[in-house]
Order: sequence, then structure tokens, then C-alpha cells
Amino acid sequence: MLSFLGHDSIITDDLSVLKSADRLILPGVGHFSHGMQQLENSGIATIIKEHAIIKQKPILGICLGMQLLTNFSEEGNVNGLGLVDAQTKKFDLPDATLKIPHMGWNEVSWKHPSKLLQGISDKPRYYFVHSYYVSCNKYEDVLGITNYGHDFVSGIQHENIFGLQFHPEKSHQFGMELLKNFVTI
Repeated sequence: MLSFLGHDSIITDDLSVLKSADRLILPGVGHFSHGMQQLENSGIATIIKEHAIIKQKPILGICLGMQLLTNFSEEGNVNGLGLVDAQTKKFDLPDATLKIPHMGWNEVSWKHPSKLLQGISDKPRYYFVHSYYVSCNKYEDVLGITNYGHDFVSGIQHENIFGLQFHPEKSHQFGMELLKNFVTI
């Protein structure tokens, strides 16, 4: 999607390339504990933390990538990167008509102004595929809320750290706007 938008990007796990990046996007599909194990074993977890905390460079977590930014996940009962004071929880929906994973288009209600949201209209629709959701301990870190059986955090921001539970790369114009904004932060 970034190439389509006219921006250079590199998909890599090369530590030297990651260390010199202007910003990082942490994508993710899969299991939290496996993802954390891969980040730790490869040394990428250390680079992500350096970028976020020491260098104060923008980081965007997408789907599992957002969840990995949290302190802990019920998926595997393991610690995350701890960059956002939050935890990742499994959906437990009392409404039997709602299926897990939450899959398809849904609205996001943005809660705080952000450079990531410049030019984004109220309650845009994005594409979701997930069985776990993030619960923030601090309201000021909640960027967006979505309802699927109950309200859950679908966007986070803590200083230079951003996370989106949905897939902006699959969310047409609304997703493109978010990615355009991220590359200019």
C-alpha cells in the first residue's frame, strides 16, 4: 500500500536496516506468543524499544502488531513489548450471533486529535480480522473505539507510538489516509 501511495518502504528483518529506519511499521497476523518469541529471538524487540523510547521515532503497530505493543496478552499468557500501558484480551461475547473472529467492516469512533487522523472524517469504516482486543489502562492512550458486542479499543496512541487493530492496507480510502498521515509524522 505504501508503494501504491508513492512512498518508499522496505520489508526487512535486517537489524542494521531497522536501526537506521525513520519510522517502523510492525505488522502482524498470527499468535501473540509466537510473535513475541520471534521479536525477542531476532533482536527486533530491542530495536523497536530503542526506536520508541530512546530515539522517539514513530512506530505503527497493525492488528497483532498493535497487540504486541501492550504489556501482556491472554493469547499465550505472555508479556508484550510494554510500550503502551494496556493488555490484550480474548473476546468473550454473550451474543451468540456475533462470531469470533470479528471479521469484516466496522466503524471507528476517534476519541482524541492526532496527526495520524488529519483529514479523516467522523466514524470511518475499516476492515477487521481479530479474536483478541486491546484494553488500555489510561484513557489518554485510547485513540479509537469500535463496538463488536461491546466497545473495544481499535486505535491507540502513546506519544510517538501508534496502533490500529484493523488493517488500514485493506481499508480502501480511509486506510490510505491513515498510512499517508503516518509517513509524514
